[in-house]
Amino acid sequence: MLEAFTKHISDNFSFINEKRLLLTVSGGVDSVVLVHLMKTIEADFSIAHCNFQLRGEESEGDHKFVQELAASMEVPFFDKRFETETFASAHKLSIQMAARKLRYEWFDELMKQHGFNYMVTGHHADDNLETFLINVIRGTGLEGLQGIPESKNRRLRPLLPFKREEIMAFAEEQNITWRDDSSNGSTKYLRNKLRHDVIPVLKELNLTLLDSFRETISHIKESQDIVDYSVSQVREEVVEKQSDCIKIDLKKLEKYPNPKAYLYPLLKPYGFTSWNDIHDLVNAQSGKQIFSDQSHIIKDRDSFLIRPRLDVTEKETVSFELGDGSIERPVKLSWEQVEKTKKPSQKELFVDADKLQSLTIRKWKEGDLIYPLGMEGRKKKLSKFFKDEKLSLFDKEAIWLLCSDDAIVWVIGKRGDHRFRVDKKTTKILKFTLNGDD
Repeated sequence: MLEAFTKHISDNFSFINEKRLLLTVSGGVDSVVLVHLMKTIEADFSIAHCNFQLRGEESEGDHKFVQELAASMEVPFFDKRFETETFASAHKLSIQMAARKLRYEWFDELMKQHGFNYMVTGHHADDNLETFLINVIRGTGLEGLQGIPESKNRRLRPLLPFKREEIMAFAEEQNITWRDDSSNGSTKYLRNKLRHDVIPVLKELNLTLLDSFRETISHIKESQDIVDYSVSQVREEVVEKQSDCIKIDLKKLEKYPNPKAYLYPLLKPYGFTSWNDIHDLVNAQSGKQIFSDQSHIIKDRDSFLIRPRLDVTEKETVSFELGDGSIERPVKLSWEQVEKTKKPSQKELFVDADKLQSLTIRKWKEGDLIYPLGMEGRKKKLSKFFKDEKLSLFDKEAIWLLCSDDAIVWVIGKRGDHRFRVDKKTTKILKFTLNGDD
């Protein structure tokens, strides 16, 4: 196996030469063999071990074993104990998902703090098959059928072409010791059930199952290349980057066969992965919206408008005093007393200072009324004003209001209110200025 591994590294991972690697080591045979192989090829690596404190003395034994392994290899060692059950309960996660989240967040933190170039894990061919089957059982797209990538996001898996039996045989030949995780024998978890009950039957039906699976994965990846090219062509046609959002033109998308199939890869980069939510939004009325952890989509007539989610703090009402002279958030606004007015721009407003009461900046809400400057004191619903101004849904969401008590003084950057205008009785003129790109 050493010869095959060395060739595999030379052919596919030569870029790790002179790079700093962080090996994640549980103490099991896969990760321990990985340590020995990386030592043999003289890679520059450190070892990291997570103690999830789920198996009592057994977890402590794994911890001590990996620490001693690092010492014997004369490489730096990093370790951390996690209160996994407490974390899982607090975040309403399964134990497995909690452990995954904890370890990868910690590994990423170590890489950043200590300048590691890549994280290396001991996943192998059997792990890849298990992941493939899990994805199939739970439902997946073409990407999920590709199993575990050998290299992605600075995470490397150089053992992926090798079978579990090859790794075990190498460990026994080299008299390598490792730790067995007793929980791996339980069929409580889906992965273990597949490993012990399902995959052995599949291997009986096909003695070269893993080789056949490797070929299948190769074909799927080739198909993915075709899909990626097709999506890139469609993206150029239907996706437009605007000043404050990304626009997907659904009318143009309808010209393509099976247009909904394109939406998934177009929206996935923005954190949207639910087919049902995406499909429902296509047929929804304007104004319907959905959220991901990072983004926000609004259906706006025949388009999707996408932008990052606003912070909760950006939706709050902000009070201020005139003596401050300026504010930075939620918009960059300054003000000063002036002797006379001039024709204002959209970024300036002149008001009668004596008409102002308690000042706030807030978002608009249904029922808001404005008496637009230039309309001789006629009131209008703010929603109607937005419609007349042909503002998109995202444009409306980006609007901030300068208010005196409950009355609108300025739809900032758009229109002032007639009630606060400078007139012949005005003795003190205040000029507000919207600064920056707001």
